[in-house]
Amino acid sequence: MSGWFVNPFCFARRGLWLGLAEFFPRLQGRVLDVGCGQRPYEALVPAREYVGVDIDSEVTRRLARADVFYDGKVLPFADGSFDAVLCSQVLEHVFTPVEFLTEIRRVLQPGGVLLLATPFVWDEHEQPHDFGRYSSFGLRALLERNGFVVEAQRKTCADFRAIVQLASGAVYKITRSRYRWLNLLAQLCLIAPVNIVGGLLALVLPGNGDFYLDNIVLARRRDDAA
Repeated sequence: MSGWFVNPFCFARRGLWLGLAEFFPRLQGRVLDVGCGQRPYEALVPAREYVGVDIDSEVTRRLARADVFYDGKVLPFADGSFDAVLCSQVLEHVFTPVEFLTEIRRVLQPGGVLLLATPFVWDEHEQPHDFGRYSSFGLRALLERNGFVVEAQRKTCADFRAIVQLASGAVYKITRSRYRWLNLLAQLCLIAPVNIVGGLLALVLPGNGDFYLDNIVLARRRDDAA
C-alpha cells in the first residue's frame, strides 16, 4: 500500500509482477533470463539452474549481476541449452526482433517454454534504445511466425489504472530534480493523490482490454519451424 504514496510506477510494477508470477511455475529445469538486469525474479523461479545474460555495456558491467555478457546478436550458448527462457521488458529495446526471437528459439530445447513481457502503452525510456511497442495481436503474430506456439496471453492493468499510471509517470518526469527531498515532496503532494484516487476509481469503473500497460505471453518452441 505504501507504493500508492511514494512510488510513481506502483501500478505498472505490481501489474507486471503479478502477471509474470502466474507463469513462474512453468519455468523449470535450466532457465535463461535474457536481459536479466538485476535479476529481480530469480528467487521466484523454480529453476534447477538460473543463468542470467545481458548485453555487454558499461551499465550492465557496473551492475555485475549477469553470469554472461553478449554482443546483442548471438546468444553465447549451444543449441537447445535451456528448458525455459524468461525475457521481461527487453523486446522493446531490440531493433531486430526476428533475429532476437530466432536466437531465443535456437537455445531452447524442443518444446521449451518462453515467458515474455513487453509494454503496449508506456513512455519512451532508456533513450535512445527504445524501438517498439506491441499490440497483443502483433506480438502473437511475431511469435507464431518465428517458431513459437502461444499458449497464454495476459494484459496487465487493463482498466483505469493504465490511465492513472501514465499520469503518475508524467508528473514524476516533470517534477523530478537532483534533490531527493524535493522529489519526495512532489511524490507525496502530487503523485500520491493521483494514485489513490485513480486506484479507487479502477475498483468501480469497468475494465477495457483495448487499453492496458503490458503484454505477457507464455509460448513454447514449435518443433516444425524451419
